[in-house]
Amino acid sequence: MDKIFFLLHMFGTAALGFYLILPFLVGSTQKLSTGAQEGAVNVMRVANRIAQYGLVVQLITGGYMMSQGDYAVIWMIIVTVLLLGMFAIGGIMGKPLKSAMAGIREKRDIGADMAKLRTFSLLLAVLLVVMIYFMVYPI
Repeated sequence: MDKIFFLLHMFGTAALGFYLILPFLVGSTQKLSTGAQEGAVNVMRVANRIAQYGLVVQLITGGYMMSQGDYAVIWMIIVTVLLLGMFAIGGIMGKPLKSAMAGIREKRDIGADMAKLRTFSLLLAVLLVVMIYFMVYPI
C-alpha cells in the first residue's frame, strides 16, 4: 500500500511541475498576439486547475505517508504550511487569470492582471522549490 501512495504522490508532484515553468510562461505571454495571448492564458488557467488537483493528491498521500513515518514535528509543520500556501496562492491566482481572459476578449489592457500573475507565479515557484528542498533533506 505504501508503494501505491508513493506512486500517487509522485504523480501529484508531476502535476505541480507546472508551477516551476509558470513564471516563464507569464513573462512571455505579453509578447504574443491577441489570439495567442488568449490561448496562453486559457492554457495557464486549465493547467492551474490541474495543479490544484495535484495539490489535493499531495495533501492526501503526503498526509498518509507522514502518519506512517517518524518525522520531526517541525518538519511536518513546515511542509504543511508550504502546501497550504501553495493552495492559497494557486486559488487566488484564478481571479487574475479570469480577469486577463476577459480583458483580452474585451480588448483592454491586461498589464495589471499579468503583473499579479507574475507575482503569484514567482511565489508558487519559490514555494515549490522550498518544498522540494524539504522533501529531499528532511529535518
